[in-house]
Amino acid sequence: MSSITHHLAVIDRLRSEEFPPEPGRSDVGTAGPGYHVAELRTSADFWEDDGSRREETEEQYEAERDALSELLTARWGAPAVFSLWSVLDRSLDGEDIPEPWAGLSSHVPDLHLWQVDGRWVALGVSQWDKELPFQLVALITETEPP
Repeated sequence: MSSITHHLAVIDRLRSEEFPPEPGRSDVGTAGPGYHVAELRTSADFWEDDGSRREETEEQYEAERDALSELLTARWGAPAVFSLWSVLDRSLDGEDIPEPWAGLSSHVPDLHLWQVDGRWVALGVSQWDKELPFQLVALITETEPP
């Protein structure tokens, strides 16, 4: 099974799964009341990098997100591109932002976002800090974006 096929299978499974009553780890990432966040792919870290491998890896992860987004676009139409920078700013200013949006805004700059069957489905590329790995993440939530 190709990685893209596997990613689609994870997204499809999570779209139909119940949300857990308490936040915690799941078999593919994290989940909590009203959301699943799947860590579809994780890179190596960049502690020993001069910057070139990091840039190349970021491009690869964005290309994989875009390829997966194209397949989902064929199913559901074009996504909205939703920036999480303003959500992070609002959170830092003390606004109470619901999960999973508050947590994602600290490490995912933007998302490709669809509303499907009463749930939100999103794809993004995460990186907590310049030395830490990139992750391709998928979000399934019933919580409307802030």
